[in-house]
Amino acid sequence: MVRAYRIKVPKLKKRRRMEEEDLDNREDAGNEAVGDQRKAEEPVDEMPGIPAIPSTDMSKKAGVIFILDKAPLEIGKVGKKHQLLNSDDHANFLKKQNRDPAEYRPDIVHQALLAILDSPLTKAGRLQALYIRTTRQALVEVKPYVRIPRTFRRFCGLMVQLLEKQKITAVGKREKLLALIKNPVTNHLPVNSQKIGLSYSSDKVVLMHDYVAAASDDVSLVFVVGAMAHGVIDKGHIDDFISISHYPLSAACCISRICNALEQRWKIL
Repeated sequence: MVRAYRIKVPKLKKRRRMEEEDLDNREDAGNEAVGDQRKAEEPVDEMPGIPAIPSTDMSKKAGVIFILDKAPLEIGKVGKKHQLLNSDDHANFLKKQNRDPAEYRPDIVHQALLAILDSPLTKAGRLQALYIRTTRQALVEVKPYVRIPRTFRRFCGLMVQLLEKQKITAVGKREKLLALIKNPVTNHLPVNSQKIGLSYSSDKVVLMHDYVAAASDDVSLVFVVGAMAHGVIDKGHIDDFISISHYPLSAACCISRICNALEQRWKIL
């Protein structure tokens, strides 16, 4: 019977093979480190189409300001929790308090905010400011680069947090993305601003494309759009009161027409 034995590899060859493998591993690790470093050096765009820090050149260009007026943002204690009152979930609660459920439509505010913040106008950096004035005369400042929740339920939770804490800050930062500010809203507007109110009841019907084309770039256009189901916006601080259609339109539809007209004027695709 022949005894089994192993062929021994010379130590020199084994050492060389180990050194070559170790060198390959170091080169791979070095390439990964260089790749990570390049990724870290690249500018981070937190929101596609909107720079995290607006450039100086962009700030010199003309912009637009939106005010969502008479927004039905009101919280109430339903059961053991504070909730944003709306006609779908709290109809019985509102009727017991002799309130009209049709007046509590915060979904209109949600749709209007998405129409503004999702527009190419905003992504091009032309949204100068955005404000919400509630039916309780609370004034909210919304930063142009904030990310509003896409679902209505999450939006309601955000508004409850805002109205209770009076501000919403960015994650890991002290920057206020939404905050309650002092009235009146005219104190926060530029001096050379033209405040334009929109209402179906206005006798002045205009074609929005021609209307914004006739405005000067030296004047900041401030559009006041009603964010309620029924009623008329406050005319106290309005310079021009117009209608953009022969038919009653939703707030989101009015905002889309305004944004589209300004995008054509400023050649934003």
